[in-house]
Amino acid sequence: MGSLSNPVTSLNVLTDAKPDDTSLPAFMVSTTRGFLPRADPIVTLPPEFDPLESILQRMPVKTASGEPGLLAEGKLGNVVLSELPDLTSHIDKYAPNLPLMNALYRDYSFLLSAFLLEPCHLRFIKDEPYGLARDVLPANIARPIKRCAELTGFKPFMEYAGSYALYNYRLANPPSGLSYPNLRLIRAFEHGLDPASSEAGFVLVHIAMVSHSPLLVSGCVNAISSATSRDRSRFNTALGEEMLTALRNINRSMETMWQKSKPGSYTSFRTFIFGITSQSMFPDGVLYEGIEEYEGERQSFRGESGANDSMIPLMDSLLSIPMPETPLTEILKDFRQYRPSNHRDFIKYVAERQDELGIKRWALGEEEEEEEEEGRETRRLWLRLLDQVREFRWRHWCFAREYILKQTSHPTATGGSPIVTWLPNQLGAVLAEMEKIYGESGGGGKLGEEIEEIMDLVGRQREMLEKEVRKFCEERGVN
Repeated sequence: MGSLSNPVTSLNVLTDAKPDDTSLPAFMVSTTRGFLPRADPIVTLPPEFDPLESILQRMPVKTASGEPGLLAEGKLGNVVLSELPDLTSHIDKYAPNLPLMNALYRDYSFLLSAFLLEPCHLRFIKDEPYGLARDVLPANIARPIKRCAELTGFKPFMEYAGSYALYNYRLANPPSGLSYPNLRLIRAFEHGLDPASSEAGFVLVHIAMVSHSPLLVSGCVNAISSATSRDRSRFNTALGEEMLTALRNINRSMETMWQKSKPGSYTSFRTFIFGITSQSMFPDGVLYEGIEEYEGERQSFRGESGANDSMIPLMDSLLSIPMPETPLTEILKDFRQYRPSNHRDFIKYVAERQDELGIKRWALGEEEEEEEEEGRETRRLWLRLLDQVREFRWRHWCFAREYILKQTSHPTATGGSPIVTWLPNQLGAVLAEMEKIYGESGGGGKLGEEIEEIMDLVGRQREMLEKEVRKFCEERGVN
């Protein structure tokens, strides 16, 4: 990937997000926008796509006007089959405009998910099991979503960044910027066009979290640059003043989920973000009609998942957090395919540079005996960063427990991972890493009272997590 003499160029991280350049993909890592799209998402489609726009506006359970929509009445499937033409030729006409392709990808993926999962939603609102979804995607959706996916680099199914969350907001008042009260959804399944709804809150909290990612990205770039020259003072600044600050802001934004989106409401719109992989609703996959490349072979894709966000995986790479060799970790690796390609490349590059430069060994003083204060400060900062990753994953587990495990017996998450054991797989790895580094660094006697208090919490959470997982596994008959 090149020398780090100019780290931003080498890491392919933009210092200018170039919001007006339509020849670049909507998503590129930058120090100004972080993992958000380079410019705010396109809201209005060209007039050729008015038939698509019309259906999407009528689609939600509750429309923008407050009236019941197609999904409330179980009419979406028939409307898609009778009203929607195949608009693939118009996609090709606008193909050079990559942000517009991302907007079309978003909109077709919303329609795709609603069309396939509408029967499951109708059963859910009657308090029945999900049953089977539609398993044939008609050509008037299949061909356009496949073409948009080719042009944007996403899978031809709903994804977290390119569709459901990070490319699905608009600003109520553009000059006011990315503050939470100024955010609105572009597309929704249930009541999300009402900014006070739980569906809107669920998505918009994720956008608010990622709005803090520019400082995380710049800190990572600066940490690698300073580690290359073994400049510990600059390295500590990158860890503490940039990455630690960013993670604390991200966790504070995450905590607002409890106020913005209620646990009892989540399952009512969650139905529409399930994937195909490992889901009972799609036992034989989905047939995409009109796609010669698939030759009639049924397809299977993972569903929308916040686990596909890029911020914590970036920290996993920079901090070189070892994950257990389990089938659950293999799912974690599979999720990498469901991120913007630029995000994937950046995270992979960071992991490779971490390994090549031996950043972790140097940061923790394993290369030589380092007892000076700067070295101890590096170890304290390293543990504080791990603590923020722990806090993020602990909150994620708490959300899963309250929003999902206590609300439904369905055994798999929207992305197709086992709902009880998957998050604890990653959280347990962070707790174990913190305990290992703490012990090897001489414990609280050398690292101070704050770190000692952090590690007391780590020990209590590890015991609590083990008890909770054991309880849920016993209740659900999970081995």
